[in-house]
Amino acid sequence: MNQENSIPAIVVFDIDGVVRDVSGSYRRALADTVEEFTAQAYRPTADDIDRLKSEGVWNNDWEGSQELIYRYFETQKQSREQVNLDYNSIVDFFQSRYRGTDSNNLTGYICDEPLLLQPSYLNQLSEAGIRWGFFSGATRASATYVLQQRLNLQSPVLIAMEDAPGKPDPTGLFSTLELLKNGVDNIDNTNNSPPVIYVGDTVADMYTVEKARNNQPDGTWIGVGVLPPHVQETAQKRDAYTQSLKKAGAAIVLSNVQELTPEKIHELI
Repeated sequence: MNQENSIPAIVVFDIDGVVRDVSGSYRRALADTVEEFTAQAYRPTADDIDRLKSEGVWNNDWEGSQELIYRYFETQKQSREQVNLDYNSIVDFFQSRYRGTDSNNLTGYICDEPLLLQPSYLNQLSEAGIRWGFFSGATRASATYVLQQRLNLQSPVLIAMEDAPGKPDPTGLFSTLELLKNGVDNIDNTNNSPPVIYVGDTVADMYTVEKARNNQPDGTWIGVGVLPPHVQETAQKRDAYTQSLKKAGAAIVLSNVQELTPEKIHELI
């Protein structure tokens, strides 16, 4: 750690699977969507979705839904051209399950997402001088709902789906850092920046850290993996998921984001 820096580290959090448990919301909506567009012939399991996510390029659940629909029809000897899916219809159906059908109020699966961290944890980071923010592939409305309405955070730094290319492109991570560095004179350049930790639950999140490191090799980039609740049901799933995150570049893998204490952060950097 550079003692001259007033900020010992910057921590950027993914949201889905890190801040909130989306196994019964985003993932459920994904499975509903695939089932709907395959005429109830195929509903992906949690393992099916994990296998797709492990490829590192399906961070967007709308695109993931479309891909699983295509793959099902390919097993039925139909080409993607023959299937002729309408992406906007997929998005609309997904959102009707995730957000609900009331355009003025959230009534869907999003309302029942368990929280995986508490505001008091973020206060601990702030008290230790650690800056923090969020970079997520969730829509801004969805991310804002959990951060501001559920966690009662006041104007948190957030880069959401609409603000940057999808992961593992690191552009959104860089944008989050610029917002977090705003107003701090001694970290305006890369060579004098504090270490950056990105906390995520997918292979794509860890690949994002790797691409950031390749893009800005003078900085210190650390990927921290978090096991989403649905993979902690059995030791086998837990171990396999842990290994996939480590293989993708995670420095450590935690069972819950709140294990990334200020003390743990100092150990990492």
